[in-house]
Amino acid sequence: MFMTHLEWVSAAVQKIEADFNRSADTHLIPLSLPGYPGIDMYFKDESSHPTGSLKHRLARSLFLYSLVNGWLHEGKPVIEASSGSTAVSEAYFARLLGVPFIAVMPASTSPDKIAAIEFYGGRCHLVDDPGAINAESMRLARETGGHFMDQFTYAERATDWRANNNIAESIFKQMAEEPHPIPTWIVASAGTGGTSATFGRFVRYRRHPSRVLCVDPEFSTFFDYYRSALEGRADASITLARGSRIEGIGRPRVEPSFLPGCVDTMLKIPDAMSLAAMRYVSQRLGRRVGGSTGTNFIGVLWLAEQMKARGEEGSIVTILCDSGERYAHSYYNPTWYGDNGIDVAASDAALDVAVNGGKLPAMPMAGTPA
Repeated sequence: MFMTHLEWVSAAVQKIEADFNRSADTHLIPLSLPGYPGIDMYFKDESSHPTGSLKHRLARSLFLYSLVNGWLHEGKPVIEASSGSTAVSEAYFARLLGVPFIAVMPASTSPDKIAAIEFYGGRCHLVDDPGAINAESMRLARETGGHFMDQFTYAERATDWRANNNIAESIFKQMAEEPHPIPTWIVASAGTGGTSATFGRFVRYRRHPSRVLCVDPEFSTFFDYYRSALEGRADASITLARGSRIEGIGRPRVEPSFLPGCVDTMLKIPDAMSLAAMRYVSQRLGRRVGGSTGTNFIGVLWLAEQMKARGEEGSIVTILCDSGERYAHSYYNPTWYGDNGIDVAASDAALDVAVNGGKLPAMPMAGTPA
């Protein structure tokens, strides 16, 4: 039966909302910190979404935002620039709506993520230069008549930060019966910047005293941009010649969705420490997690160290972003560390000191002291 465009949009929104109603919320997992008595930490486990990562929330929001704005059309492809997890989730929603999906990705993206995108019916368009994925996505959209979803521009505005079961609202509801129900800090890493913006907006809107720490990986522009914004010059022209080794977070250019005013403090985390933390958390939980979860955990330890030194108690919440099963060819392959010049033994030893109450290695910090 022929449908008008508005009828197709209505049916598409209904399919996405029905899919949401079939999905339970993600779990909040406590993890004890032996070296930090009185400080409780929790992982919001976003790996339990149907597509296995935090990006499932973002993809749903981006599809709804594009539909109500009139940007998606029946039979026309959706195109996204992504290092992997967002593309996996968008491929899922594209299949749900019956539209083609093309992921424009760095050629270095893990084979496991490529396979996940193809499992949901998406096509992967690989480019050698990570900095060129946006331009290539726009070119494909022009040539096919499709829509470039552009997560790095629209992530912060597509999510309803006031309510609608966004990740911040979900965390605060789940924390209600905990010893310290209002988190002292929330830790998030930045891929688009949409999650840190959601947290920053939500805690201010609800008048919570919680503060937001944004952690940035070694090869990324967000920390330097944030520091320049604090200095009053907000240099959005900062770029890097390479992409992040921690997939899903960090960017070689400053993205429009990263809002420095929604963040209280930033840390720049060495990749070796992120991956040591990833291995530690995997061992503690009994299952593999991804590298960005390790980056987040270093932020938790840094905050716990500062709180302990002041004799403070409280809670810290961060995100378990995705499963480590997608990184069998990289972070869980010993050869990968040698190829990337990462000293596993030294970083594991440094992390062992930190989790038992000692000091982390010095890391660049900007913003409000913890």
